[in-house]
Amino acid sequence: MSTVATSATAAPREGRGGSLAWLAVPALVFFAGFGVIPLAGVLVLSFTSWDGLGDIGFAGFDSWRAVLSDPGLPHALWVTFLVMAASWAVQTPASILLGVFLAGDQRYRAVLSVLYFIPLLLSSAAIAITYKALLDPNFGLGAGLGIPLLVQDWLGEPVLAFGVVIFVVSWQFIPFHSLIYQGGVRQIPRSMYEAAELDGAGRIRKFFSITLPQLKYTIITSSTLMVVGSLTFFDLIFVLTAGGPGDATRVLALDMYKRGFQANLMGPASVIAVILVLVGLALALLLRRLGGGNAADSRLEGA
Repeated sequence: MSTVATSATAAPREGRGGSLAWLAVPALVFFAGFGVIPLAGVLVLSFTSWDGLGDIGFAGFDSWRAVLSDPGLPHALWVTFLVMAASWAVQTPASILLGVFLAGDQRYRAVLSVLYFIPLLLSSAAIAITYKALLDPNFGLGAGLGIPLLVQDWLGEPVLAFGVVIFVVSWQFIPFHSLIYQGGVRQIPRSMYEAAELDGAGRIRKFFSITLPQLKYTIITSSTLMVVGSLTFFDLIFVLTAGGPGDATRVLALDMYKRGFQANLMGPASVIAVILVLVGLALALLLRRLGGGNAADSRLEGA
């Protein structure tokens, strides 16, 4: 009797699922048109020889051999991973703390949320131009205020230039990740904090014993967006340092631009684009595996 009832209720659900499957068609079309097809085109272009204007000729693996044997590729890949790791190490703790703070019941929380979110609304190129002017050792903020500590060649020294890039990137994107953590904190049941308060737990203990463990999947999601997004840093670095001084801030995305649009080598540039896609996919899968579980576990986390 129960088996018949179960099958009777399951049939309408399957019917509804089948009848609504067509709703995914527009999304699949857009994904194929703006994701799969361009990626396939770049992959094909990596086996060709093209200067961006003339005829496209098949070159086999010549572009791949030229890029993989280039001694500048390991350096650009190393700088890319350094930017990725440093920006993650700065953004994640700051985003978590801001997200937890903004998820509170302060009266001025909404105003602060808007103020913190402003950097994300600005253009990366405009931000880079602004900071480049502020950090100018002759006419910048330090010279105007007469503060010797700020009067340095910030963009002329490799270590300082790298630090400036990390600071500006973090300043721009911390608001976005704070918003993610703010939403994650609000999903944590209030009863867990009330039970901890009855046991005498303070704010720090509740943060490390309740908030952080409950934000596990939020941290994985934020880290995935942060790590994969760092592979595409281009406009800010291009305007701020142009990859210099020397090659201190020359990331893979900037290397791809210089090969493709300055040296007119679209084949090698496409090779680097494929490498970026493969690295991003590998890192996303690695973070998912490190996080463990699946979407169902994520939904049950705050239950």
